[in-house]
Amino acid sequence: MIFNLQEMVKRSLNPVLQQCMADYPGVLLVGARQSGKTTLAKTLGGAYFDLEQEADRLRLDLAWDSVCQSDQQVILDEAQAWPEVFPRLRGAIDADRSRTGRFLLLGSVAPALMRQVSESLAGRLAILHLDPLTLLESPETSLDNMWLRGSFPEPLSHPRRYPRWHQNYLSLLAQRDLPGWGLAAKPKVTERLFKMLGAVHGQTLNLSQLGKSLGVSHTAVRTYLDFLTGAFLVRELPIYAANVKKRLVKSPKVYWVDSGLLHALMGVENREDLLSRPWVGASWEGFVIQQILDSLAPENPSFDPSFLRTSDGYELDLVFRHKQKLWAVEIKLTSNPSVDEMRRLNKTADLIGADQRVLLSRVAQPIENAKTLSCDLPHLLNRLNA
Repeated sequence: MIFNLQEMVKRSLNPVLQQCMADYPGVLLVGARQSGKTTLAKTLGGAYFDLEQEADRLRLDLAWDSVCQSDQQVILDEAQAWPEVFPRLRGAIDADRSRTGRFLLLGSVAPALMRQVSESLAGRLAILHLDPLTLLESPETSLDNMWLRGSFPEPLSHPRRYPRWHQNYLSLLAQRDLPGWGLAAKPKVTERLFKMLGAVHGQTLNLSQLGKSLGVSHTAVRTYLDFLTGAFLVRELPIYAANVKKRLVKSPKVYWVDSGLLHALMGVENREDLLSRPWVGASWEGFVIQQILDSLAPENPSFDPSFLRTSDGYELDLVFRHKQKLWAVEIKLTSNPSVDEMRRLNKTADLIGADQRVLLSRVAQPIENAKTLSCDLPHLLNRLNA
């Protein structure tokens, strides 16, 4: 079935966005390309300008005075494409700081964009982040379909476009967007790095090993990864900072943010093919982590996600703060988690004094008490957002 998913879903960030528009002269809404920023912005109405288009830049330039005097909200899409607009925005905002909700800027995070915002618009804008879809935002999409194809609205609306859509998406980023944002790596090097990051998805990060494979220094790999993180392609999950009486693994874990991009990179054809891969557990882990973090972000931007791994093998896949409690989550790709797995979770969670312990799997029925919960992903997402 083909449907326009972006027009059907209600984004969980929408109330936060509207509140920020009521409180600030403007809002910068950032996120990966094709995550739904433009669709969400247009639901609020107003004058729309795509600053990647020369015609729209000219139209805005000629109508600037009338645009600033209008009561209409102004949407500036792909704001990083026209740096000249930032000093103008500062002047317009400073001329009447009491007016709120005037400008909504949309953009993919790039060093140039954030530099312009910090230099010209610091204290004048709220900054929000829009991720692709979550299961809660798209309940008509099955969990397994979203896991396989990822969370971008376009391939979820048109399932037959997987994996070609994802391959084209990554190719355009490597060939055009990332170099345009300042990434020094040649596109072929970037595409090789994509593949390497797919191979180490869910593993601790080893910059030296990646650099050796790419034929560049570890400092160059560090720079490349910063760009990919800024483009919302990959996420580095840091180690939990705690006084634990065990030696901890100190390197962060690295994940592809979107499971569909990972699967397209690794040549996965369908669900059966995915389940046959030796790294399917790491894929499931990354998907679950991203769904949890995306569902928390709109209302709780400071949940401090991390993981814990001791040198003697005790591990928590995800640790975060939510509603004044410390949550510890262990993720298993099974429909029949064992009592021993719950005991090990509790023993590891005791190391950091976690208030809530979750053994997340494909179990059919949740089991819980005051501190522990064994459940599937939809149940946990509903519980966190209750």
